[in-house]
Amino acid sequence: MASTTTPTRTTRTATRTATLIGTGLAATTLASATTTAIAATGTATGISLDIDGAPIPLLGFTQLTAFFSLIGLAIAATLARKARHPRRTFIRTTTALTALSLVPDAIAPATLDTKALLMLTHLAAAAIVIPAIARRLAG
Repeated sequence: MASTTTPTRTTRTATRTATLIGTGLAATTLASATTTAIAATGTATGISLDIDGAPIPLLGFTQLTAFFSLIGLAIAATLARKARHPRRTFIRTTTALTALSLVPDAIAPATLDTKALLMLTHLAAAAIVIPAIARRLAG
């Protein structure tokens, strides 16, 4: 006699978490590469990456994008377990955090084109990471 197994709640949760993490890591990788490419393109077109006379290294874009994207992924994983509406809460939270991330760029002692380039990198990363992760969260 063949037996059928029904996935348990723990198995479904583990699968959802693994999918969330995999998607988040892929989005983090893509966002990191994208922000670095934007910064490199800006530099190639003559936009300075200097803040108060000190240049931002291209690798800094990669590292900081990855770091903050992983924080976003940790927020999503926490909300998936704790929030009543994880997707909605994640989108609202990360949209607010993205808006706040633009403030240091706006007030930085840099040229207007440098500020715009820095803001573009924040928005590009958010446009990649937020929807990718949000799609993996329950409504």
